[in-house]
Amino acid sequence: MLTNALKKLADDTDELMAESEFCQHVLEGLNAQPKQLSPKYFYDQQGSVFFDQICELEEYYPYRHELRLLPIVARDLSRVLKSEYSVVEFGAGSLLKIRPLLDWIRGIQQFIPIDISGQHLREACAELALEYPRIQIRPIEGDFTSSVELGHTSGERLGFFPGSTIGNFTPEKAKSFLCAARDTLGERGYLIVGVDTKKSPDILHKAYNDELGITAKFNLNLLTRINRELGANIAVDSFEHYAHYDVEAGCIKMHLVSLVDQEYHVAGQKVVFRQGESIHTESSYKYSTDEFSALAQGSGWQVEQCWLAERGMFSMFLLRSDKL
Repeated sequence: MLTNALKKLADDTDELMAESEFCQHVLEGLNAQPKQLSPKYFYDQQGSVFFDQICELEEYYPYRHELRLLPIVARDLSRVLKSEYSVVEFGAGSLLKIRPLLDWIRGIQQFIPIDISGQHLREACAELALEYPRIQIRPIEGDFTSSVELGHTSGERLGFFPGSTIGNFTPEKAKSFLCAARDTLGERGYLIVGVDTKKSPDILHKAYNDELGITAKFNLNLLTRINRELGANIAVDSFEHYAHYDVEAGCIKMHLVSLVDQEYHVAGQKVVFRQGESIHTESSYKYSTDEFSALAQGSGWQVEQCWLAERGMFSMFLLRSDKL
């Protein structure tokens, strides 16, 4: 009887896992040809910690250049944005980049950060609330890549999408995100978005293959998450991080490469790997100013202003809904 009860519990657990979005996407991705997983699943609690460490690396130029650029952007925006605003940050993470906007734009009444890593988000919001008690902070745990129901907001809506996360989408999916963000922010919405620029392949290679191996740990942690949450038995050390810059496509492509022939079970289903076969985990597209401006305009936005970091290492755009 006990054995039957335990078997039923295991079967019920497998069924629940199979019904989850994460599980469905993982099984679809690992059974696809070529294999692929969405980068949005990097950001469990440990993955978010690894990404914060990546941002501190000397090789990872986007974070450093964007932090220098953000106060300039915030100061300039304070001269233009004079209404009351609710700021909506897509893929908010550790909330480090929102601070210049909160310091400079006095009309911000409400801050709504959206992130898939709920615990990490709530901890960051608790810390931010102590620093900015005048601002209502209302986190939303969820997937920001589709239209999000925000509920009641104060004043006009100002979207904030820093970093180079827009580059994780293919150009077509980036267009879909920009359209969804316009729906979320409404007809009088604004969007501030960070965009990584095209530059030397050597600089790009080093940024995604750091000497300390933090990016490799960040990439491999996706397999650890699959083991933990989906009852998988993947030997993480039988995979290797690999990232390279595709000059023609204008993007970094990141993979997990199987070092041997192997097979595993994920949520009760067998997954087979050949030696040298890879899982494509992330693309990071880079854009010139003209390329991104054309993409934004094709998604229903008008480019109000563009800022470039020193030596053109990073860019930020202020977009306005063209439905005004």
